Amino acid sequence: MPTSRPASPPPSPPPSPSPSPSPRRNLPQLLGDARRWFEEALLTAMNAAGGPPVTSTQVQLFAVLDPEGTTVAALARHMGVTRQTAHQAVHGLVSAGLLEQIPDPASARQRLIRRTPAGERAHHQAERLLQDLEGQLAARIGHDAVNALRATLEAPWGPAPTPAPPPTSAPTPTT
Repeated sequence: MPTSRPASPPPSPPPSPSPSPSPRRNLPQLLGDARRWFEEALLTAMNAAGGPPVTSTQVQLFAVLDPEGTTVAALARHMGVTRQTAHQAVHGLVSAGLLEQIPDPASARQRLIRRTPAGERAHHQAERLLQDLEGQLAARIGHDAVNALRATLEAPWGPAPTPAPPPTSAPTPTT
């Protein structure tokens, strides 16, 4: 891919909390902000490097795609989106020459989605760019903080908890 375009700096980190007495942001919000920071920076860097234009959904699809191929239904489950959304992302990447559909040897009715050679090159480029972004993040918040974040996110969390049943009240005696 040509590299004649100038490199753009990654987006700024999420804004720090304002001094006003606002409620503390929850972890899913903070994790979502961090994910968007990486996605925006990756998309900007890939565009600057002359890569094909892709959406954040397509980037997410690439991240969950198995090297040997994955069905659209499995992609949708791994991405947490509808099959229609996954199919649209696949279609765009197939049209861009980054993915291909092949018969699934385990099922005559299914097709596997896998990277083309151009898709493999784009995937490896994205992995290199993400490593660079992690280095930039470490320069901003410290290597120890990045290592602690990685260790925390890689630790087994166990299955998602199920809500506790509501407490049952004892029947009131009738007189």
